[in-house]
Amino acid sequence: MTPASLSHPAEAELFDDTLSCDVTLPVVFEAGASVVRPGASEMLLRSVALVEDSRGGDDSEERAESSAQLQRLEARMDLTLVLLGRLMQQSNAALPMRPLRWSRHGLRIDLEQASDVSPGTAGVVKLQPAEWLPDNIELPVVVLAQTGTAGGFHLWLRLHNPSEALGSALEKHLFRLHRRQIADSRRNR
Repeated sequence: MTPASLSHPAEAELFDDTLSCDVTLPVVFEAGASVVRPGASEMLLRSVALVEDSRGGDDSEERAESSAQLQRLEARMDLTLVLLGRLMQQSNAALPMRPLRWSRHGLRIDLEQASDVSPGTAGVVKLQPAEWLPDNIELPVVVLAQTGTAGGFHLWLRLHNPSEALGSALEKHLFRLHRRQIADSRRNR
């Protein structure tokens, strides 16, 4: 990201004083679209949370207490989900992988080329919240700004009237992503 985009007012509006994550995920913005499955994004995020929390993360003490039989069952389920994900990706048009910055207020998507949208344009962001799950969430958004840099373009999108339940599910998901990023950076030292 360039220093100019760091100081952009949209960057401050979406990411100052709140938890944010820099990730690369399958994501697309569709201008003029509306959420097709209201409530499905919240349900999907809560389901992802249940699965990831039930696995116990990488906490070795908790894993040691699990029985071998339960660990084998979890491994089979993981393999089944990976295979199902690959099958779904082959049958569906996959979303492009893009770097993005995400907070409870909205997203900044890094694009290769400018999109034909202006500030105030409403639409939907579709993104895959977990690499092991071949389903997307849909978030209603409004375009805040778009700028070009030497390395590409930045598109800032503010969440538009998310329900309290969806906002809560998003915050919890972002917290798990942030916690995972910290754990990964500690492992890579």
